[in-house]
Amino acid sequence: MAKVGFIGLGIMGRPMAKNMLKAGEELLVADLNKEAVADVVASGAKEASYAEIGEQCERIILMVPSGDISKAILFGEGGVASTIKEGAIVCDMSSVTPVESQECYNGLKAKGAGFIDAPVSGGEPGAIAGTLAIMAGGDKEDFDAFMPYFDIVGSSAILVGGSGSGSVTKLANQIIVNNTIAVVSEAFVLATKAGADPVKVYQAIRGGLAGSAVLDAKIPMIVERNFKPGGPIRINHKDIKNVVNTAHAIDVPIPYSSQLYEILQTLKIHGHMGDDHGGIVQYFEKLADIEVKKVEE
Repeated sequence: MAKVGFIGLGIMGRPMAKNMLKAGEELLVADLNKEAVADVVASGAKEASYAEIGEQCERIILMVPSGDISKAILFGEGGVASTIKEGAIVCDMSSVTPVESQECYNGLKAKGAGFIDAPVSGGEPGAIAGTLAIMAGGDKEDFDAFMPYFDIVGSSAILVGGSGSGSVTKLANQIIVNNTIAVVSEAFVLATKAGADPVKVYQAIRGGLAGSAVLDAKIPMIVERNFKPGGPIRINHKDIKNVVNTAHAIDVPIPYSSQLYEILQTLKIHGHMGDDHGGIVQYFEKLADIEVKKVEE
């Protein structure tokens, strides 16, 4: 059986790696967090260095916090690319910029290896359940070769286009998700300050045009004051920064997302980077001096 390399065992990567082990894959894993490595090794994986993963694995998955980290893992001293075999394929499932994905694609192509950018949506719950939505960019033959693994960790995988297309799609996804959370937050702060029960407001509007997956996922958490992260503000802050930088580089005005970045920046200053992105509500609550929470019976 072919060995698969899995690098990055954080909130998303750890359950994804465990799902691959449950499916019977032989995994070599690496992460700077040795507790995470030990946990996944206890489930049946083997720990390896980046160079060992490059040498031994035909299929390699990255799930790390940024494009700079992806590039360092691949092309740094003792990195995956230093030993990678011709015909191997790397799939970066991290959320990075399209330019960073294209740099990885070109760098690996020079070594005869393939590269797919395939970020995901669904957060920690989707990673645990194996129901992530996967948006990919790259060559079709490389995408097709990775489909058995996409089927393990996700419920859908779409090849959007060439290298960088998956990363572009993830940026669009993050614009929609995070701006929707902000708008929902603003609306529920208004309703709560006006004296309405936010739970009843949610029940009243969720079946109409204002209903959404974001509304259903976040309002139950917000009214319980549960900001335990499935998708932390820290990651979304980074993603929206990527949105702003990418949009400016190609002359796309993004007034809503630029304002959203400043909202996330404010939450960073006030120590909320570890909160779930439903915690964006706290920015609007601070402005209005009110909390959106369940009404005591």
